[in-house]
Amino acid sequence: MMPRSQSASKIGLLSERSRTEIDRWIAKYPPERKQSAVMAALRIAQEQNGGWLPVDLIEAVAEYLEMPAIAVHEVATFYTMYDLKPVGRHKVCVCTNIACQLNGSDRIMNHLQKRLGVKPGETSVGGKFTLKEVECLGACGGAPMMMLDRTYHENLTPEKVDEILNKLE
Repeated sequence: MMPRSQSASKIGLLSERSRTEIDRWIAKYPPERKQSAVMAALRIAQEQNGGWLPVDLIEAVAEYLEMPAIAVHEVATFYTMYDLKPVGRHKVCVCTNIACQLNGSDRIMNHLQKRLGVKPGETSVGGKFTLKEVECLGACGGAPMMMLDRTYHENLTPEKVDEILNKLE
C-alpha cells in the first residue's frame, strides 16, 4: 500500500483527545495487533462526532489503525451500536431478541413509536430522540429492556418507559 501524503491524511479528523483515548486501547494489544482496537476506536470517533460516523471519520479510524478502510466499514456496518447518519440527542435502543420478544419488547417498541412519533431508525422532530431496534444488548434476565444513551433499563412496561422519558423532559 502506498503511504498517503500529509495533505490526503484523514487522521486529523480525529481529535487529539480521541487519538489519546484510542492509544489507550491500542496499548492493550501487542503492537502488531493494534487493529484489535477497532471497535473501541469507532465508538470513540462516534462519540466525538455527536453520535454518528460519517465515511471520512471511519476512514480516519482505518488510517490511524493502519487497516484497510473496507475492513473498518465492515465493522461499522455490522454492529448496531454504530450509526452512519446523524442521531438525536438521546438514542433509545430496544432489544428485540427472543428473550425480550417473549417478554413484550413489541409492546415497548409500539409504545415508544407512539410516544416519540417515530419508527425504528428515525429521529424525532427537533432531534431529541432516535429510536433503534437492536438484536441483543446482553441483558436477557431483565427482559424486556432498552438502552437509553449508555444506560440499561430492564423489566420494562409502558409506564416505566414513560417515567424514564419524563425525567429527560
